[in-house]
Amino acid sequence: MFPPKRVLVPTDFSEFSNRALRQAVAFTEKSRGWIYLLHVINRGAQQCVADYCLSPEIMKRIENESIVRTDENLKKEIEKLSISGDAKIIPLMRTGFPEEEILKEARGKNIDMIVIAALGKTGLTGRLIGSVAEKVLKGSDCPVLLVRPWF
Repeated sequence: MFPPKRVLVPTDFSEFSNRALRQAVAFTEKSRGWIYLLHVINRGAQQCVADYCLSPEIMKRIENESIVRTDENLKKEIEKLSISGDAKIIPLMRTGFPEEEILKEARGKNIDMIVIAALGKTGLTGRLIGSVAEKVLKGSDCPVLLVRPWF
């Protein structure tokens, strides 16, 4: 199986995720593989808090703006990397719950390895592993490389 040819890298555009992406590039440059760079727009956003609710129109506008920003950010992440050889990066965007969408993509694309940051955008200082990374690690059918924040 190794070196991996098909690598999935979930990103939340944090520096932690950027480190995981750079690690995945190091693998795939040698194997001339494919990196699937995935960002999941979290469906877990709440429409109502206490007695205040956002209208469906506002929720749709927020979702549309998230899609545009995600597309721009994926392109920026790919442009920042200098990839030699025949390695390819394919941007992916999904909407849903991050851990579910990551695992679904891994299975659907027959991924050899998931490279994921141990911590996400929130950082969660004091924790060794973030909740999304933990759920992906537990639910994955393929090897998962957790990239630590201090890597």
